[in-house]
Amino acid sequence: MSDPARLFRLDGRCAVVTGASSGMGVAFAQALASAGARVVLAARREELLNEVALGIRASGGEALVVRCDVAREEEVDALVERARAAFGFVDVLVNNAGFTTVVPAEQQSLADWQAHVDVMLTGSFLCAQRFGREMLAAGKGSIVNVASMLGVVASGQVRQAAYAAAKGGQVNLTRELAAQWARRGVRVNALAPGWFPTEMTGDMFQDERSMKWLRGRTPMGRGGELGELAGPLLFLASDASSFVTGHVLVVDGGWTIV
Repeated sequence: MSDPARLFRLDGRCAVVTGASSGMGVAFAQALASAGARVVLAARREELLNEVALGIRASGGEALVVRCDVAREEEVDALVERARAAFGFVDVLVNNAGFTTVVPAEQQSLADWQAHVDVMLTGSFLCAQRFGREMLAAGKGSIVNVASMLGVVASGQVRQAAYAAAKGGQVNLTRELAAQWARRGVRVNALAPGWFPTEMTGDMFQDERSMKWLRGRTPMGRGGELGELAGPLLFLASDASSFVTGHVLVVDGGWTIV
């Protein structure tokens, strides 16, 4: 029997990560590079991407930096071209770009709502469509949409209507693309993290009252650590999940089961 651990390796493959300038995006890029992938780092903040790339290269990996606003069609097309020119075929796409604002729904501006949808839902579709075309032509590829547990259940207490709606859209976009493309060799899955310390949740993780609430609501009694997303991501991105598509892998310490 071959070594099952090899199934998680991505040696010689190329992976694109959007939203790779901070938080989960950095963790995803590092995990993919550690598994042997050549990584394309995409986000709007190029200076932060350069720092991430330096770290990956210092560890012996390969990384390309591409400034990209995933809500802009022409920039996504440019990302596809840059990735192809540098590394050839893109085997893995991780749709991670996102942000949130916490505001009561009745006070949220239409512009803020639209921005959430543009980046997280439309941006995910654009990237999946553009990279998906090449994957479909090759008859292979893995797309991982980074949704959220708030795309599966509501929060209510943390008021993020636009974020929850966009993430819920990502979840069902994942299922639809998976259903359309399964027989053509392209797998599409979603990773749905719970509470993790990132740029978006930094204030929450520094506030003891918020953390008491988080610990009390989470069956495992704590928030997640970014390193705990590496295994789930590599599972979905690699051949370890070769018979898995349209799945939403929730990594939330049990939040959504109670």
